[in-house]
Amino acid sequence: MSIDLADLSGFVGTHMIYTYANGWQYELYVKNSGTVDYRIHGGMVAGRWVKGQHVDLVRLDEDLYRISWTEPTGTSVSVNAMPARRRLHTVIFFPRWVHLHPERTVCFQNEHLDEMLAYRERGPTYPIDVVSEWGTITFLENRGPDDESVISVAPADLPPGYTERTDPVSARLAAG
Repeated sequence: MSIDLADLSGFVGTHMIYTYANGWQYELYVKNSGTVDYRIHGGMVAGRWVKGQHVDLVRLDEDLYRISWTEPTGTSVSVNAMPARRRLHTVIFFPRWVHLHPERTVCFQNEHLDEMLAYRERGPTYPIDVVSEWGTITFLENRGPDDESVISVAPADLPPGYTERTDPVSARLAAG
């Protein structure tokens, strides 16, 4: 069976909520083949959210996609997602200043780009703090490409229970 690795249609439009083994919880919307929006619900930078993050998205296999990006903060991220299996693995490379002062990044980044760039330039950037974690996708849906309503408000402005939702497949896989 031949897989068209250039075909990203099975992943573009994907909206998911996932929790890492360390308890951090994230939400990601693959807006199109070059852009994601995301919110962070748990972890050292909980409350942070970003729209229009430019990414490198590739398909590695039938149910394996990699999304990589570098943020204005200097943080680099690489997510390997297996949506059908409801699993992912992420490596985050935090510059030292983010590790020392994560609260500085807890905002709607799009409205604070100059501030994030200034923090990055001021540093320190080294040593890099690496977080490598497996995660479980607890909610997955396809919202189609370029839907600005998927991630449109801060995490604190979401209704109660928003991140506890599950889809039928994720619930079935979690039940064993």
